[in-house]
Amino acid sequence: MDLKEIKLKSLAELKSLLAEMREKLRDLRFKLAQDSHKDVREIRVVKKTIARILTLIKIQEVKSPAKK
Repeated sequence: MDLKEIKLKSLAELKSLLAEMREKLRDLRFKLAQDSHKDVREIRVVKKTIARILTLIKIQEVKSPAKK
């Protein structure tokens, strides 16, 4: 997923995308452990995407803090 596409998403969409990417990372790790997945680079890409999503979530939360 491209960074430009991720930046256009709302906070709720980012959180759901984060859950999907974490699930994908878990599945990739299981496949790698079972030797049924050979592309180690994909794990690195997913981890970087997760980091980008977390950064954008934090930026959006700081810009519009929740009322307590």
